[in-house]
Formats: sequence, C-alpha cells, structure tokens
Amino acid sequence: MIGMEGCSQPLFTFGVIADIQYADIDDGFNFKRTRKRYYKSSLRLLRNAIESWETAPVKPAFILQLGDIIDGFNKKYDASHQALEAVMKEFESCPASVHHVWGNHEFYNFSRESLLHSTLNSTTFSDRGGRPPTGDIYAYHFSPVPGFRFVLLDAYDVSLLGREESSEQYQQAMTLLKEHNSNEDLNHPPASYGLVQRFVKFNGGFSKEQLDWLERVLIQADEAHERVTVLSHLPVHPDSTDPICLAWNYDQLLSILRSHSSVVCFMAGHDHEGGYHRDSQSGVHYLTLEGVIETPPDRNAFGTFSVYPDGMILKGCGRISDRELLFP
Repeated sequence: MIGMEGCSQPLFTFGVIADIQYADIDDGFNFKRTRKRYYKSSLRLLRNAIESWETAPVKPAFILQLGDIIDGFNKKYDASHQALEAVMKEFESCPASVHHVWGNHEFYNFSRESLLHSTLNSTTFSDRGGRPPTGDIYAYHFSPVPGFRFVLLDAYDVSLLGREESSEQYQQAMTLLKEHNSNEDLNHPPASYGLVQRFVKFNGGFSKEQLDWLERVLIQADEAHERVTVLSHLPVHPDSTDPICLAWNYDQLLSILRSHSSVVCFMAGHDHEGGYHRDSQSGVHYLTLEGVIETPPDRNAFGTFSVYPDGMILKGCGRISDRELLFP
C-alpha cells in the first residue's frame, strides 16, 4: 500500500479541479446534446472544493486548475471579464497558490496576449529558468519539494485559437487541420470514429520548440532522480480519453514521456467524462479529470492528492474516483 513504507504522513498534498466553465446563464447541453451543462452552479462547486481544501487536516501545497475556467458563451454576451472576476474571487480564499492551465475556452474569451497579462498567468510560481525561451509559449515547471517536479504544458501552442492568423503557429495548425479535416466547419470531426476525430478546431498541439524544451527539462529530471508529473488541458494517451479530445500530435508527446524514467503521471482535463489508463510500456499514469461543468449541482468534481515516496493517493470527491497511483 502506498505510504506505508516508512512514511505514514504525506510529503505534501495538492488539489485538482478541471473544466469549471462558469457562465451566468441557464443550463444547457454539450455539442451533441447528450450531456447537460450546469453553467451557474459550477461556481458553487468550485466553492465546495475550496472549502474542502481550506478545512483539510493537511493544507494543500498548491492547486492545479486544469483549464477551461470560464465558458466560451461569456464572449457571446460580452461577459468574459465579469465571469473571470467571479471565479477568481472564489480562488482568493484558496489556502494555496493556484497553477492555471489554459484550455480552448480561455482562448474563446481572450487573446493569448491578454492571457499572458492576466491573473490566469501563473508563471510567477515557476522555478527560476523554468520557462521555454520563447515568451508566448505558456509552459513552465516547478518543484514543490526536493525530488518532485510538475511541468505545465501549452496544448494550444499550435492552434487556430488565440494565435494571430499571420503567425507561424496558426499557419501550421491550419495546414494540419486541412490535411485531415475537409469539413467547412472545422469543429466538426472528419470521421465518426477513430483517432482521426482529434483533428478539430477546439483541440491544438505542441510546437517542436515546446517539445524540445520539455525534452531538456526531463533529461535534467532523470539525472536528478526526480518524480515528474506533466500537465496539459488536452489528454495525450488514446486510452485515457475519447479520441475527439486528444491533442493533435499526442503521439510525439507520448514518445517523449515514454523515454524518460522521471515521468510518473500525466494529468489533463477537456474530456468532461474523465478517464484513466496506466501505460503498459512505461508504467506512467494518464489521468483525465471529470469536468465540473457537467456535474449536477448536488454533486462535486474535485480531488486531493497525497504524495508519498512510492506513489500518490487521490481522494476524489463526487464524480472523481479514489485512486492509488504507484510510481513506476
């Protein structure tokens, strides 16, 4: 059992929550109209999570917010700033620093430039020298305690969302989508099944520059014998999510993660149904967190990890299941 070998108390704990997608509008449905979305009550569920972390016997060292903090509908009603202010006001009472991942809904509401100058830019919590050399890639790493490192990735680095049409990243994204998706509406998947479904506008990818940076970070982590958890809004293992939610070049990132002994876990949001898979090649855990936005008002969707030398224990609340994640 995790934590029983010479360490009864965790080394540290941290909270996780994904896809809050708050909007001050009536409830609705997802794109396929198969699942209900609870826009207003997501704020109450965030409050429940923060109250739980505030009253925990062991206060979390930090919180991971895995993206889509407000819904894209806010842009339609010119309420993006107001909605973000409402959510960030809730986070003010959080007992720990919050690391914000960016998802597609951040870019529905704000430009990349605006986000870099907003309260959703948490790079101030990164380690010294912990960012890629290019300033507009939103990625960084931090070490909460010696021996452990967390790496936050920018899954919309190459994207049609948040990038200027004249940018290299936008052009790369358009070329890639057009190669695989002939639909006029690029949010409509090119097929009804299979991995090719991922080539839609609401997904994105990782640039070569970002992947090269990640490679360097993980080489250093290997040499230091650290335990590394990697974060992204988009999932990257096909068995941890619906294929329509995968990052475009998930295979390239997966190859990098499999080649480094320091990597122990990958966490994502985006797929509101959640998912989990332990990779047979590497033993790395791929966890996709269930989304707050599709959680009924009388339930919850957040979790708290307790970290030990030999693994992590996830205590889920509501839709999120308890898990023991042994390190490879």
